[in-house]
Amino acid sequence: MTSRIVYNGELRTTATHLQSNTPIETDAPVDNQGKGERFSPTDLLATSLGSCMMTLMGIKARDMNIDLTGVTIDIQKHMKADPRRVGGVEVTFHFPATLALDEKQKTILQNAALTCPVAKSIHPDIEQKVVFNW
Repeated sequence: MTSRIVYNGELRTTATHLQSNTPIETDAPVDNQGKGERFSPTDLLATSLGSCMMTLMGIKARDMNIDLTGVTIDIQKHMKADPRRVGGVEVTFHFPATLALDEKQKTILQNAALTCPVAKSIHPDIEQKVVFNW
């Protein structure tokens, strides 16, 4: 098993990663009857996309002896109604100004990000807009 989820009441859950015993709490968002005090499940979906992209870039960067420490990613989730669902995710990478890469290195890293398992698992109806700010 990967995780165990416990419903805590009041639209809050605690998911525990079984290998590490690390918890993640979720809340329903305010616009869907929740408190919005934690990530919502759909926030985690969008955030997982960015984390997966960064992980794949990190693996490729390590293979190329490139240090990506300090890269930040902004995630913007867009919801749709009827039925309520994630309609799009914007992923914006910001690379440190001190990171000097050539175009070939940038292309390799970008391709690694765009082929991450989460990106390939998200339904094609969910628009993925990815920006790399080198």
